[in-house]
Amino acid sequence: MWLFCLWAAGQPMPAAAAVQAVQESGATASDSASLFRVFLKDGTSLVSYGEMARLDDRVVFSMPTSASIAAPQLQLINIPSDTVDWERTLNYAESVRSSRYLATRAEADYALLSSEIEQVLNDVGVTDDPARRLAIVEKARRTLAEWPAAHYNYKRDEIQQMLGTLDEAIASLRAAIGSSNFDLAFVAPRDVASAAEPILPAPDPAETIEQTLRAARLTPSPAERVSLLTIALNALDSESATLPAGWVKSTRAMVSTQIAKELDTDRQYKALAARMLRLATSRARMADVRGVQRVLTDVKTSDQALGSARPEAVASIIASVEEQLDAARRLRLERDRWALRAPELLAYEVAIRSSLLRLDQISPLLEDIKSLAGSGPNAIGAILRGAAQVQKVLSTLDPPSELRDVHSLFTSAVQLADNAAKIRREAALTGSMSRAWDASSAAAGALMLAAKARIDLVLALRPPRLSQ
Repeated sequence: MWLFCLWAAGQPMPAAAAVQAVQESGATASDSASLFRVFLKDGTSLVSYGEMARLDDRVVFSMPTSASIAAPQLQLINIPSDTVDWERTLNYAESVRSSRYLATRAEADYALLSSEIEQVLNDVGVTDDPARRLAIVEKARRTLAEWPAAHYNYKRDEIQQMLGTLDEAIASLRAAIGSSNFDLAFVAPRDVASAAEPILPAPDPAETIEQTLRAARLTPSPAERVSLLTIALNALDSESATLPAGWVKSTRAMVSTQIAKELDTDRQYKALAARMLRLATSRARMADVRGVQRVLTDVKTSDQALGSARPEAVASIIASVEEQLDAARRLRLERDRWALRAPELLAYEVAIRSSLLRLDQISPLLEDIKSLAGSGPNAIGAILRGAAQVQKVLSTLDPPSELRDVHSLFTSAVQLADNAAKIRREAALTGSMSRAWDASSAAAGALMLAAKARIDLVLALRPPRLSQ
């Protein structure tokens, strides 16, 4: 008798109940399967096309900005998570998933379950061992007891009836083998609470525009805010024929005013950034640390005067000014060091001043060797004497650490000048054109190194500056 009851309870049930549940929810698979809702603490909501993502203190989702569900225009929305009513939002998401499941997979899954139960009946029917029969039926009961919780409570009442029948069968089988123990935890099926939020219909054009404006108010990004306001303004124009004329007129005026205000605020903050960065850069070049610090104060004061409307822009301005403040402090340190070292640097410049004049005097003669324009005995002798005199002075000097490279350049320039004169004399005596070109190269090197050494000396003798 219990086998017949078990068989009757395991028959697949028609899909009418599932279809009716979806219809009564106010949405169908075609118009709401992908539409979730993000409920806000003020009681309103935003439509999310597909599942949302919660990232730390932000909520990110795609929101349709057109009333078409078949081919919606989507906008990525990023709002603070503390504005969301999470209990309603999560309950609604569960309702959407449940409705989608009922409309798509529920009947197929239930049919599969029924097939499994039917197979159990067959196994029980061909098994003579009472203990084996009991194990088969207990396994079937566990499967049934766990099924509703994992399938959004679909066919829960029917399965409860089936569980009652199985419990009777299990009791009979246990009596047959002389066992009276029955685990109460095994008897009680698991349950899940049904989602409390009813499925809402897809938004109409007016609600779509209103939620776009609502998202614009919540987003912290000025660029996203202007983009959403512009989308709403375009939607007002495209949907004006289907919307109340008065509402369209007042809403369009409000949105246009907000867009103008946002753009004006952007212009003011861009002007603030340009002005403050210009001031900070100018003062940093003068190593005016306190002056740059005052710019930071001015940025914060100006931001407050503008209503603190662009925190990200202000953060960027402050970061740029702080870079200039760091540069000013570094330059101030370099100038202080230079001021302490200046007497020693100037003393070196005085010590080699006469030598630089001698290098100036022999430079035209080196140009002649460089260009192979001719160098007679007097020119070669003048170069050799001048180079020797400069070399003698340089060898007696101990340059400051800052000018050691400059000193080395001058020394190398003088050595090349001496070599150029000697090689030119050799070329003239032997008539060797190749040696004349060797002399030209040496003279060119001497002139180049002397010129670089002079530039580096001038730079070292003036106060440090910021690089451009």
